[in-house]
Amino acid sequence: MKSYHQNIPLATPTMHGDEMTYIQEAFDRNWVAPLGFNCDGFETEMNAYLNGTGNTDFFALCLNAGTAALHLAVKLAGIKPGDTVLCSDMTFIATVNPVAYEGGKQVFVDSERETWNMDPRALEKAFQKYPDAKVVVMAHLYGTPGKMNEIVEICKRHNALLIEDAAEALGSEYRGKKCGTFGQYNALSFNGNKIITTSGGGMLLCENADDRKRALFWATQAREPAPWYQHEEMGYNYRMSNVVAGIGRAQLTHLDEHRERKEKIYRRYQEAFSDLPVSMNPYVADSKPNFWLSCMTVNPGMGVKPIEILNRLKEHRIESRPIWKPMHMQPIFDGYDLITVGERSVGEDIFARGLCLPSDIKMTEEEQAYVVDIIKSCF
Repeated sequence: MKSYHQNIPLATPTMHGDEMTYIQEAFDRNWVAPLGFNCDGFETEMNAYLNGTGNTDFFALCLNAGTAALHLAVKLAGIKPGDTVLCSDMTFIATVNPVAYEGGKQVFVDSERETWNMDPRALEKAFQKYPDAKVVVMAHLYGTPGKMNEIVEICKRHNALLIEDAAEALGSEYRGKKCGTFGQYNALSFNGNKIITTSGGGMLLCENADDRKRALFWATQAREPAPWYQHEEMGYNYRMSNVVAGIGRAQLTHLDEHRERKEKIYRRYQEAFSDLPVSMNPYVADSKPNFWLSCMTVNPGMGVKPIEILNRLKEHRIESRPIWKPMHMQPIFDGYDLITVGERSVGEDIFARGLCLPSDIKMTEEEQAYVVDIIKSCF
């Protein structure tokens, strides 16, 4: 087995060189401050990309993080102290923390096995237990779309707003519709390990212009239109830099290329593991994931723990990560309610048996074969 002296990372930024064109223009025009022509262009071009499959136009707002987008979405949804919000259980904590920023209380909704995302049956059960809940926050895990037709229909039936966390799912589709366009408010992330990056940053997508205007007001310290600095409510410094927005504009032109390369990585793992007692992260037939991260679960009863595989890979300078630990298992949310369909949490089971595998699009086929050989040696 060949060894490698350099690290094989989980996922890192992939730059193409044309990013410098937009950055240079920002420097040449001395417009390196927050907001500006690159932010305007990034918002327009993102909307055009998301609308490419016939979706309704959204009003986009560049921000300094996906978390900022989620926070402003929660504010726009009108969450007040004590309000119950139904949230994805198996996700990164940034999906659900903004609920607490506004004083809301999270109720976690378990995953289903076909996509690892929010289970519509559990969501319906949650509404039966919490009929006053008027907001749902759901995330697409690892670039795999959730069962959006069912989730959207349930939200409509219960007169609830949907906030869609598409931070991991830019470029993914469900029944021909892009992720990030299903909710009344939707959030994207351009963090360094995402399918495209601005080094950091995010974007809020709103259904109407007034909401976008309100979010921009909050994101610029809620400064009132007065000759002096006048503030009548709480605001935040959530704006995106005109420089990093230029990186995003160039990266967006490579999004479909990145997605194709991510899928090839997934397919190679899928084929290589066909004789192992493991399964790849699943998706339903009428969806098109972006395959942001390739993940695997070890079949029950095999005696091989994901942490053992992780440590074996680490010995060979290969980065992997555990599956997101469900929110109801986090100490900060001790005692919070979890709504499940079965006797045992699906999210807990996936977390116990799952591992995120190297999915960097610059990884060569030879390097990926090396990763596969090490994983196979664990069995």
